[in-house]
Amino acid sequence: MKKNVTIQMKESLEATPIAHLVQLANQYQSRIYLEMDSKKVNAKSIMGMMSLALTKGSVVTIDAQGEDEEKAVTAIENFLTK
Repeated sequence: MKKNVTIQMKESLEATPIAHLVQLANQYQSRIYLEMDSKKVNAKSIMGMMSLALTKGSVVTIDAQGEDEEKAVTAIENFLTK
């Protein structure tokens, strides 16, 4: 399951919000990746997520594969757009 999302968070995605996003992704059994431009990283990897340099207004693709993929995509979308 893939879904494009425009980041709407008020705070920039630096270390603490990225850590929370990684913790959220790790609650799901599905494989979860975030794609931006030509880069695709594991959403469960803090180092990979830090390398994306996500900012408000960026468009990312959430790509989840597994038994709880819909719940994972919805949760990550909600996190990025609150």
